Formats: sequence, C-alpha cells, structure tokens
Amino acid sequence: MAFSLAHTLFFLLLLLPTSAVAQITVGRSLSTTDNSSWLSPSGEFAFGFRQLNGSDFFLLSIWYDQIPDRTIVWYANGEKLAPRGSKVDLTADRGLVLTSSQGEELWTSSDDQSLTGVVASGVMNNTGNFVLEDSNFKKLWESFQYPSDTMLPTQIMERGGVLSSRQSETNFSKGRFQLRFRQEGNLVLNTINLPTDDPNEPYYTAGDLNTSNSGKQLVFNASGYFYILRENEERIAIAQGSPSTGNNLYFRVTLNFDGIFTLYSHPKTSAGNESWTPIWTVPDNICLANVPPNAVASSYTGVCGYNSVCKINPQNKRPTCYCPKRYSLLDPNDPYGSCKPDFIQAGCKEDEINSQQALYYLEELTNTNFAYSDYIRLPSFTEENCKNSCLQDCMCAVAIFSTANTCWKKKLPLSNGRFSEDDGGKVFIKVRKDNSTLLGPSFPNPVQKKKNQDRLILAGSVLLGCSLFVIFILIGAICNGFFYKEKVSKIDRNGSVLEMNLRCLTYKELLEATDGFKEELGRGAFGIVYKGALKMGSNVLHVAVKKLINSGAQEKEMEFKAEVEIIGKTHHKNLVRLIGFCDEGQQRLLVYELLSHGTLAGFLFGDLKPNWKQRIQIAFGIARGLLYLHEECSTQIIHCDIKPRNILLDEYYNARISDFGLAKLLMMDQSQTHTAIRGTKGYVAPEWFRNMPITAKVDVYSFGVMLLEIICCRRSVDMESGEEEKAILTDWAYDCFREGTLDVLVEYEREAMDDIEKVERFVKIAIWCIQEGPSLRPTMRKVTHMLEGVVDVPIPPCPSPFTTT
Repeated sequence: MAFSLAHTLFFLLLLLPTSAVAQITVGRSLSTTDNSSWLSPSGEFAFGFRQLNGSDFFLLSIWYDQIPDRTIVWYANGEKLAPRGSKVDLTADRGLVLTSSQGEELWTSSDDQSLTGVVASGVMNNTGNFVLEDSNFKKLWESFQYPSDTMLPTQIMERGGVLSSRQSETNFSKGRFQLRFRQEGNLVLNTINLPTDDPNEPYYTAGDLNTSNSGKQLVFNASGYFYILRENEERIAIAQGSPSTGNNLYFRVTLNFDGIFTLYSHPKTSAGNESWTPIWTVPDNICLANVPPNAVASSYTGVCGYNSVCKINPQNKRPTCYCPKRYSLLDPNDPYGSCKPDFIQAGCKEDEINSQQALYYLEELTNTNFAYSDYIRLPSFTEENCKNSCLQDCMCAVAIFSTANTCWKKKLPLSNGRFSEDDGGKVFIKVRKDNSTLLGPSFPNPVQKKKNQDRLILAGSVLLGCSLFVIFILIGAICNGFFYKEKVSKIDRNGSVLEMNLRCLTYKELLEATDGFKEELGRGAFGIVYKGALKMGSNVLHVAVKKLINSGAQEKEMEFKAEVEIIGKTHHKNLVRLIGFCDEGQQRLLVYELLSHGTLAGFLFGDLKPNWKQRIQIAFGIARGLLYLHEECSTQIIHCDIKPRNILLDEYYNARISDFGLAKLLMMDQSQTHTAIRGTKGYVAPEWFRNMPITAKVDVYSFGVMLLEIICCRRSVDMESGEEEKAILTDWAYDCFREGTLDVLVEYEREAMDDIEKVERFVKIAIWCIQEGPSLRPTMRKVTHMLEGVVDVPIPPCPSPFTTT
C-alpha cells in the first residue's frame, strides 16, 4: 500500500505544471512565444513576459497573477522592450540575461553590479520578490533591491533607493517623477530633467534631517503600513492612517506616472469587477505642493511643464495639465510637458515700431497663478492698470492680478502653473492678434481695415495669417500704378511690407538679387530655384527665387495674382513663407525665405542616420502643415507633390513645407478634378492613374509614403539594394508589420527600438495613409490626432488594389 501511495505521489508530481515550481535551476529560460511563466508557490505572483497592448513587444516583469488585471509590480527595463522571439535565460555567471531574437542583449541582472558569486537557482517568492541564490541559498540579487515604480509588503528601501515613474499608464520608459530615500535619511518626491537623472527641487518631503536620529530605512510592512524607520527605531508614518490589517487584501505603493505616490488595496478573492482602491496619496494636492524652505523657488518647476497649468481632480486627487489658449504642447505625446506659444513672439525692437495694443490682446485665466519668477511687483494697482502695464511693456508676457490689488509681471517661460477655486487671482496672457512676423511698418487704410473687420465677422472665424482679398486689391494697385503710384511705390522699393507681408518685385530687381540667376538651388516640375539676397531696409534677407516654367501663357494675369494672394495669406510655422512675387510680362516668379538646413531628403538620406526624436518632430510638423493647408486656411490648398525634397528644415530643424501653392497656381479651379498626373514617382496616389477626382487625399497618400521614409531613413523606391523584397518601401513595410519584424524595418536602430511602441503606431498610420482607396485614408486632421496619440490607431488592412464602378 505504501509502495502504491509513493508511486501515486510521484506521478502526481510529474503532472504538476512546470511553471508552478518556485525554484528555477540554472539553464532554464522563458520566451515570448511559449506563453509560460515562473510562479510563486502560492501562485499569486508570476515572473515572465507580458505582451503590451496586443503589439509584438513584451516586457520582462513580475505581476499579480490571480486578479483580473494582472497588475505589473516590477519590470526589468522599460526603455528596451523585448520584440517577439526574445527570451530570458538564467545563467550561472550573469544571472538573468534578456536577449532579442537577433541575439542583442537587452538587459541583464548583472547590470546592477551587485551580482557577486555563482548563481545556482532563482526563486519567485510569495512576497513578489524574485531572488537569485548560490548553492548555499545565499541571496546574490533580488528584484526588491531594484524596484521600478512599485513597492510591495515586506519590501525595505535603504538610503539612496529610488522609484521612477513610467511615462504613462502604458509606456514603461522612464517618466519625469522620482521617489528618493536620500542619504540624509528623508523621503522626497521630485521631477527630473529628462533624459538625465538631474533632480529638481522636491514637491513633497517627509522626515527630518536630524543627523543623530535620521531615517535609516523606508519600510513597507506585511500589514500595508508604510513608514520611515529612524536610527532610534522610531517610526514616521508617510501618511495619516494605515490600511486595515487582514489576509484578504493585496497592497502596493506606486509612484504613478503623474507624480502621485499612492497606497492601494485589492481584494484577493475577486469576482472580476473589483479594482485597486486608493487608501492614501501624497502629496494631498500636487498642484499646490509647496517648495521646501531651503529650496530656490525659481528652480522648482512644478508637476506640469513650463507654461502649463495644473488642476487637481478632487475625486482621485490626480492632476491634469493643460495649456492656456493659444499655447500647445511642445511634445504632443507628453500631456504633462511644457507648452509653447502658437504665435510668433515679437521683441522690443519690433515693439518700438508697432504699437503694443495693435499687436497684442490679453487672454484671461481665472483662479489661476504661476508662482515665482516674476520680474516686477506692482502694489496698489487696479486690474485695468495691471493689464495696460503688461500691454505696454515689451518684456512682459504675463500679468497676474491678485485679490490683494497687487500686479506681478512675468517673462516666459512660466513655471508652477496651478488652478485653485480658492485662489481668486487672474492671469492675463499676452498673445499676438495674428501669426505674422512684421518686417517693417505697415500702411493700413482705414476704409480697408473696416472692410477687413466686416469680412472677418461674416466669415465667422479668425484664421492665423490669412488676410483678405481687399488687401490684395491694394497690392495690385500699387504694382500696376492705378493710384498713389509714385508715393507708395517709392516706399515699397525701400523695403516696406504691407499687411499681407508680400512685396511686388520687378524682374530687374530679382535679376540683380540672384546675380543674373547664377546659383541654382534645385529644380522640379514647376520651376527652377535660385539663391538670392534682397535688401529689406537696412537688412539683407537671403531668399530662394523660384522661376516658374511655362506659367505666363497658361494663366490670366488676375488669376495668377488671385492665387498669389491665397499663398500670401498662408502663415504657419510649418510652411515656407512667401515673401514676394513678380508678375511682369511673361515672367512669373515667387520669392521665398531661404532655410539654413536644406531639404528633408538631404537630412534623411545622408551618410549618418539622424536622431530618432528629431525625425518624430519633423513628422509632426509636416502633418500640421498639411492640416493647415487642407482645412484651416481660408482656401483649401492641395499640394500634389509631397516628398522629402519639398520639405525644408530651418535652423532648429523644424519642418517647413515648400512649393505648397505651385500646384494650385498651375491648375486653376482643379481642387477636385480629373487632370494630368502631378507629383513624383513613388509618392503619387493611385487615383492619378485612374479616371477619378483628385482631392486632398492625394497628399495623405504621399505623406504616408514619406512617413515610412522618415521612420526607416531610406527612399521609397530603392532598386539598387539588390534585395527585391525591400525595393518598394511601402510593400516591405507592410510585410514587416504583418510579420511582427519592425526591428528589421528600422535596422535595429537603438533609439527607435527603445521607442518601439511609437514606431509601431507610426507604421500603422503610414499604412492607413497609403490605402489605395481614397475613402479608406484618414484626413490630415485624423492623421495628426493619431500621431499625437489622441486617438487609437486600429490595425490597418493590406493596402491592396481596389476596383471602382
């Protein structure tokens, strides 16, 4: 009977799943493809790979395995996600080693420089701590010593320990917030200046700096009580109150991606609808968190970025950040980042020429304040005096008026923006009335100004930089001498700029400006571009002069001028600015600003691969420029030739679309038409080859092709590579996406691989853009929202041919 029972137990052990064994011997491994994990003896915690958002990328992590959401409590390296096919090996000399399917080492436990000795086994403990041991069961490494953003009961942090937040709920790369148990023995929460670890001043502090009795450990005990343990064994609670004790709850403390440090509880026996319940949070109101007395106020940036306002949600005490009106996020993917003005800021030099009241108006925010960093304080002021003082001060960007009748004036950037119902103060932000850059004094006509105002009211919208047709009549009159000929033409020749910022130039002037059209910058279907220099008052402006090919015989003079007016009214930071034009006899020329860093083609396809983040910002800029042309300017403009050679880069590598009006100039009344093929091989939408209407979706198609070029830094058609399957970029990119080999698509570029979720999102967007059916392609507004992460990007279908009836 005993023999039979022994055999029965033996066979039962054989039937146990291998993942339930707590001790893992050297030589064992886990893969992203085998869907297994190493469990703790209780089965409550698991160590292994977690797939992220249904993508082909995984996170080596530890999680609660018996609750529905399987909450992650530790992860190896959020900066380097593991692509499909990756594995983790348990080795004797280096412990845990994570490698990709291509053999690239992504992370190892020996990176922490604490692994001394020979590893014999690993153990996934019931506490959620993964431990590496030698043959004598001595701990050589443990996950509790190297936490990510979470601590678990029984976990202790020594002095110098750190928790780092994620970038977002779903992005596990390092975020802006830190919890640090400092060497001095106190606990602080602070932001850091990414990509460095340089800390800013704390926005929360616990514990004192009494050197004789300072904190020695940060303890999270088995009952969920979180405290600082002093040298004399005294405990300092981090927050008032502690969770109820008992064995029916899980506990964790997490530094959330928005900087709030929270203790959570969760029932162990779940019916499927429970969630983590916050027990306490610190700080109580992160938006109003005070600067420590010994901190330098100006160095404290607050939880939100510069020029951003923080507002607390009273229900969960979590912050949101928002930009003031006429400001937008510097990085659309970072809602907690800094905001930038959406208008061109003038300086004091310009303000000497133009009245401040004429250039600016004030946007008002109530119950708001930007703490610190004011350059002047004006007591006993009225609200009206405060507003006027800022409007008349060329250095003032913001005025803050308090209930104590005090006015503070501030410069950009603004820090510590905060909203509070109890504040009562008002913020007046000075913004431009339009988005133009005035190069000299303007000559407004009172009658025209009234007509402009009436026209704007009738239109019902204020489009930045888009002035009215009435202004162009004045330009035409000046150029053709209908009235005020001698007086105005003389002023114009001296370099003045009208309200639309366009100069009417003679062919002789441009001949001189280009030294006889001597230096060619480039050529295309619409004309040849020459380098030139124009004298603008006392300054010399470097320009690009485009001489249109065969344009004079195709358009009537007034049609050409009307189209020039449309181009001249466009003012956007992602468009190359039209400075002037020539319409003389058979000569049609356009004069643009000259940008210092050349074309996107030269930037992408050179010997050195450009920075990944720089490429991302360029893609954002192009999308916003196209959105403006398609939807936000008074007259829709379809570019028809989007390609890297038509994208220029300014001194800060901001993308600027060029030639955006030439297609319209050469195709009158053809914004939706059947017409001859325009564009460049490799970027041309399929409808150009069919008897189909041409709409703004042709630009969307070209943008999709170019977005893939930006991602891969290779041309859309490459017949010289010798690899037939890679010759057509659009086909190869879809194959890589379908097969889950985006690492191959970006040629294992380190920066791109570290940001692989964004790579996948951008590739999906590009595939949507290159769908052969125009109706399947998104609008540029939808494209912009998808790029910014505002809306989800569904899985795109194969961009296969379609049929029409």
